[in-house]
Amino acid sequence: MGVLTNVFLVFVLFCVCMCVSQQADVYRLQPKYPAADNDEEGSKASFVSRDTNRIGRRLQAHQTAIFSLKGNVVPYGLYYVTMLVGNPSKPYFLDVDSGSELTWIQCDAPCISCAKGPHPLYKLKKGSLVPSKDPLCAAVQAGSGHYHNHKEASQRCDYDVAYADHGYSEGFLVRDSVRALLTNKTVLTANSVFGCGYNQRESLPVSDARTDGILGLGSGMASLPSQWAKQGLIKNVIGHCIFGAGRDGGYMFFGDDLVSTSAMTWVPMLGRPSIKHYYVGAAQMNFGNKPLDKDGDGKKLGGIIFDSGSTYTYFTNQAYGAFLSVVKENLSGKQLEQDSSDSFLSLCWRRKEGFRSVAEAAAYFKPLTLKFRSTKTKQMEIFPEGYLVVNKKGNVCLGILNGTAIGIVDTNVLGDISFQGQLVVYDNEKNQIGWARSDCQEISKL
Repeated sequence: MGVLTNVFLVFVLFCVCMCVSQQADVYRLQPKYPAADNDEEGSKASFVSRDTNRIGRRLQAHQTAIFSLKGNVVPYGLYYVTMLVGNPSKPYFLDVDSGSELTWIQCDAPCISCAKGPHPLYKLKKGSLVPSKDPLCAAVQAGSGHYHNHKEASQRCDYDVAYADHGYSEGFLVRDSVRALLTNKTVLTANSVFGCGYNQRESLPVSDARTDGILGLGSGMASLPSQWAKQGLIKNVIGHCIFGAGRDGGYMFFGDDLVSTSAMTWVPMLGRPSIKHYYVGAAQMNFGNKPLDKDGDGKKLGGIIFDSGSTYTYFTNQAYGAFLSVVKENLSGKQLEQDSSDSFLSLCWRRKEGFRSVAEAAAYFKPLTLKFRSTKTKQMEIFPEGYLVVNKKGNVCLGILNGTAIGIVDTNVLGDISFQGQLVVYDNEKNQIGWARSDCQEISKL
């Protein structure tokens, strides 16, 4: 045992000597964020700050920006949100439009033709111009079909955008910060590109306007949700929920926190990436149990686009004619008299005692059901409240119009009137659109 003990001691001394002789090769761990001498509290604070930033970056992409919707179908004819722009931030009311990509604000560039909006014109910041070589410039100009630039092409990206209702905006792109409230009660600040609109025609009334511009929510890379998603701030998911039952407003969100996948009906977006609109293809349309297309598949009636920028719903000429036919057949013998005195909604009906609300009139009509060909089994039910309007005379009018009047030929457009009482979600991450009946009370819980 003594010999073994001596051998062990010699081995230990050998190891110690080797460690000492190679001391220069020993790696010493150093703190990544060294604190000042004896500053234990400062060190703790730096660790907390570091962890907060790292965790915040990981979690931020899973946050959702929430906005309160204001407006109605009648008499406003639009829904808008308040966007906070610049530093210090200033509020602007923007008309929500899922049918277009570009966001723009009336701008003092100076302004050639601007309506008197609810807020002062946006003021340019030094160094805020987006150059023509920026990828977002190419995306915006490709969307409008116009490629043109200021004579000093490297300094400015010009745009012009036209809308189906003959509205028009001309301007150039700028970059500024936009702030939004998140569902976790913190504030998101996003570096964003949008339009400085200095020449508007019919996009906003020439007289006083309810909004300062347009919030384009189309699927293209220039929309604010697409920009924010690319920066890793949110998921590229957009949703809106418009109150029904004659109530104004609702809520809108960017992100996926408020989406209950299992509770919704989903259909695929079609035609990507060439089609920038939220297009879901054709659907078999039934009024009650009567199909609008006698062949039963709906293909002849045209495809369908979801567009929150349209106040009313517009059908192709064939779909509108078939819809009108079954509606009139349904009203036969119900003691309602057709009335064409409304200057815009020309197809109305009156009864002796009049109608005080859409809910009163709904009993005379039937739900409109859309059975989508892309899935065969998925359908969207639009109740009479989703296509009827009661005017000032107490007459009930159709809020589904013939699209040929505004140049719509081959496509049916679902507008705000048909989204009332519905949560509608545009999931650009999974290329699908979903909906579910809702009282839209979620915003009151946040």
